[in-house]
Amino acid sequence: MPTGAGGETTPHPRVITPAIAFVESPVQLLNVLEWADASATGHTELTLVVLSPTDPMSRGQLRRMAELARDAGFAVRWQEARGGAGAPLKTVRQLAPLLRGADRIVIGDPFSRYVQLLLTLVGGKELTVVDDGTATMEFVGQLARGERLVRWHRRGGGRSPREMVLAPVTAVARRRLTPSAVRTVEVFTSMPVEQVPEGITVRANRFAWTRATFGPPRISAGADMVGTSLVETGVVDADQYTAAVISLTHTHGATRYFAHRRENADKLHRLHAATGLEIVRPDLPLELIARRGPIGSTILSFPSTVVHTLPLALAGTGVRVAVLDIAPEWLRETASPRAQGFLSAVTGTARDIHRLPRLPSPA
Repeated sequence: MPTGAGGETTPHPRVITPAIAFVESPVQLLNVLEWADASATGHTELTLVVLSPTDPMSRGQLRRMAELARDAGFAVRWQEARGGAGAPLKTVRQLAPLLRGADRIVIGDPFSRYVQLLLTLVGGKELTVVDDGTATMEFVGQLARGERLVRWHRRGGGRSPREMVLAPVTAVARRRLTPSAVRTVEVFTSMPVEQVPEGITVRANRFAWTRATFGPPRISAGADMVGTSLVETGVVDADQYTAAVISLTHTHGATRYFAHRRENADKLHRLHAATGLEIVRPDLPLELIARRGPIGSTILSFPSTVVHTLPLALAGTGVRVAVLDIAPEWLRETASPRAQGFLSAVTGTARDIHRLPRLPSPA
């Protein structure tokens, strides 16, 4: 039986069917480990398949997370899934036997075209979706409303030629993610989800494995800041974001900036030059970095997954998570019309956080 942060024992039924998990990001891999701990899935019953991305920061964090998973006793298979034009088909052929042999499929990103392609090979399998951040909130809502699966920050209702070609794959994947008489679907999440479709089971991710494995952290007197990739995804204006970081740094005495793995190096250099912040490129998901410590007594953030996960990972430590909402004037023309409402909901539904007052508009 697993033990939580306070050493309490939580009874649960043991899962004895073999499972295979497909992950493409460090956070997904962390949440699969949390799911395995909460489900009592034995080490010999779960195989982790890393569908390796191409960007160096994600690959580095995934390498470190894979080491932790192996240290915890899990089998990890590293798949160079994007290593050239023929890699996807080669990967699918290589993974087909694992898919056929597993009774449960665990995925971290239902919006991923790669994962959707793999789901077309899945028939009456039990499915689990673990957190891939705030996208989980949108996924459950779209499934409940009968909408096609589209990431929240995508602009426009039309489809690109590539999307048109892949539309049949997405349609099949969506059916696979819908509960039926032969298939159960579970969502394991730390995010708030509403409009849950009938037949989907939602279980709470409380980061018990993280708290039991790491920490408690040493807490420093200052403040740390968490970066976001909203500029890189075309949602937030770069100058507006820089101005907000400068203001937060001066107001709260922040000394370190934990960069998102997708943040651009030039942007980070400009932030350092403008603020003097120490730019930290974490080698693990921030939940583990914070839990290991040292960490500031206040963590400053913009709306993102961490406003939901850090209070859970740092429960009982006294660390305060403070969030600054994205002002409407920060949004770029390329931002989705849904962006403002979605980002407001990310903050508004978070628990155990402190909401910072809106910054004054530039004179």
